[in-house]
Amino acid sequence: MTTGVVAHPPLAPRRGAARATTWWGKAFVRAVEEAAYTEGDLRRGRSLARAGTVGGISLTSGRMVAAVHDEHGLFTVDARLPVLEAESQAALVEVVAAEAGRIGSLLAGDLPHSLVEHADEAGVELLPFGTELEATCTCVGWLDPCPHALAVLSQVAWLVDADPLVLLHLRGVPRDDLLARLHARTLTDTAPSDDLEAASLDTALDAAARAARLLELLDGDDAARVEHLL
Repeated sequence: MTTGVVAHPPLAPRRGAARATTWWGKAFVRAVEEAAYTEGDLRRGRSLARAGTVGGISLTSGRMVAAVHDEHGLFTVDARLPVLEAESQAALVEVVAAEAGRIGSLLAGDLPHSLVEHADEAGVELLPFGTELEATCTCVGWLDPCPHALAVLSQVAWLVDADPLVLLHLRGVPRDDLLARLHARTLTDTAPSDDLEAASLDTALDAAARAARLLELLDGDDAARVEHLL
């Protein structure tokens, strides 16, 4: 499984609410809201996110790391989201492969409702909820997630909003890994079975034997016997 780090450059400041626009982006935002201890912390985190105080965000399976600066200094946030177990990852790949067009939708920046619903039916929780989001920060705040962490998580929600594959990466199935698994699955599905291979080999050997015998008869000018074999 590939778990390489993907570095997202700092996002430009955003005016207004800067909320997510897609249904899955809004679901991630709700998880961030649920994770906040107080409304004041959430407002402060959103304000820091919109102001562009969050540096580049490094994403890997289960982790989001970024620096945040404010009037008190520069702090490092390490946020986490649980990675799917191996069985759940395999089930998610099966769900993506189960319907034509799903991988194309993901690559185009869309997360089909049916994909998430069928994943849920398979026991795979793709979208996060508040208690799953955890974070630590180098600031002196005693509550986690602090406003700096909430700022980072808010910007991660924007990244997920723009590209649902970011969410899959956080859950332990990066883009390249997903494509590799789907490719391997396709090769397995289209490969002939052992029985079919054996039957094909028997047929080829029989045909070769008949051809060799035919050549022998032709060399002997035994036209009648050739006609019998044909």
